[in-house]
Amino acid sequence: MNAPSAIDRLYSVIPAGGIGSRLWPLSRADAPKFLHDLSGSGQSLLRDTWDRLAPLSGEQRIMVVTGRAHRAAVEEQLPNLTDLNVVLESEPRDSTAAIALAAAILEQREPGVIIGSFAADHVIANPERFRAAVVQAVAVADAGFIATIGITPTDAAVGFGYIRCEKPLSIEGAPSALRVDNFVEKPDLPTAKRYLTSGNYLWNAGMFITRADKLLEQLGASEPELLAGVLELAEAWDTPRRGVVVDRVWPTLKKIAIDYSVAEPAAKQGVLAVIPGDFDWDDVGDFASIAKLHSTGRGSELAILGKNARVLSDSSSGIVVSQSKRVISLIGVRDIVVVDTPDALLVTTSEHAQRVKSVVDALRAGGSGDVL
Repeated sequence: MNAPSAIDRLYSVIPAGGIGSRLWPLSRADAPKFLHDLSGSGQSLLRDTWDRLAPLSGEQRIMVVTGRAHRAAVEEQLPNLTDLNVVLESEPRDSTAAIALAAAILEQREPGVIIGSFAADHVIANPERFRAAVVQAVAVADAGFIATIGITPTDAAVGFGYIRCEKPLSIEGAPSALRVDNFVEKPDLPTAKRYLTSGNYLWNAGMFITRADKLLEQLGASEPELLAGVLELAEAWDTPRRGVVVDRVWPTLKKIAIDYSVAEPAAKQGVLAVIPGDFDWDDVGDFASIAKLHSTGRGSELAILGKNARVLSDSSSGIVVSQSKRVISLIGVRDIVVVDTPDALLVTTSEHAQRVKSVVDALRAGGSGDVL
């Protein structure tokens, strides 16, 4: 019997966590952004992600890692998600714990499995091109690398991290693969312009494709205590001991993003590769991103989200998100952001949309958690 091909060994993992604090007051702890329709597709970002991945790995090979509080909503939106493939976090511990636990569980069930981690809250307009990039990344992962998919920049964006690329890799089935030099944080505008001009940088989309054992090996080299906790959880996961072990071990896991625990160390060791993605992508990280998604390019329109939105506009542009029955009237305002919910109102501009997170931090510090 022939061994399964690399793509047949792919298991898709969807980390569905994070509140999306820059999208407050629309996105909240009990209704994070991945549960909303922000792209205008008619369904949530989570469901869009599922539909992109199902043709690659099959519905029976998609695992979702989410918070206990979101289980019912996730299962309602993904009726074909099997119980075996639901991994619940008792509390947020950042992306490393979520992805590494999925990798450890799947490696225990299926040694040699290749996993692809794809965030639940991104918008991708060209699913065929996306899937073509994933197929190349799977070939790279099968060759022993940790692979990521970087997005070819279309402008000097300051809201994304960047990946600096090196020379091409000669890997069968992955003609576009490049070795990664390093990751860089979100730059200021002059730096972002320099990156764009150089042609050596891609946007970091946070997608990782790798053999599960390779990811765990890399994590063990940089965060051995975190790996030990993850392996203890995975060992107990499919047994009656799961609940007791999760309650004891999960709160002790270090909070750290996978960029820092796995990707950056792998880049320094020369075992991280990137496939440039030539598809339209956005992580809809703030309301300016959402307004851009709904723009026709004329620069004078107002995007309106909300089934029963009552908006009057005269010579205004930007975005209005309405979840109330209030009439919202805008006269002569440009690049405005208005988010109207029954218990909170946000008014800002596209230029300052990234600063919404500071409002959330202030509300939390001031004891106003009831609106978060």
